Amino acid sequence: MGLRYKSEGMTLKPRQLERVIKGFANHRRVDILLLLQRTPELSVAEIAERLSIGYLNASDHIRKLAIAGLVLKRSDGKSVRHALTPRAKVVLTFCKTLE
Repeated sequence: MGLRYKSEGMTLKPRQLERVIKGFANHRRVDILLLLQRTPELSVAEIAERLSIGYLNASDHIRKLAIAGLVLKRSDGKSVRHALTPRAKVVLTFCKTLE
């Protein structure tokens, strides 16, 4: 049956856990998570500007964070706003234990 891991009351299979880990296994993505922790509901353009990275680069990183279940997207007229999921908050807590 294999190993399973608990996250947000759900049991993650190893492949699902791998997707989450790969989702934040990049310094830019960790920067984005930390930024959204301080200032939720930012658009891609605002994230790119605040982190001094290109729009397409920011968009790609946010897409990967969303696939990993770490970022939520919400439509706001013509823009899309981004916020952390509960799983992302757990990931950031875990990352702080590594410091």
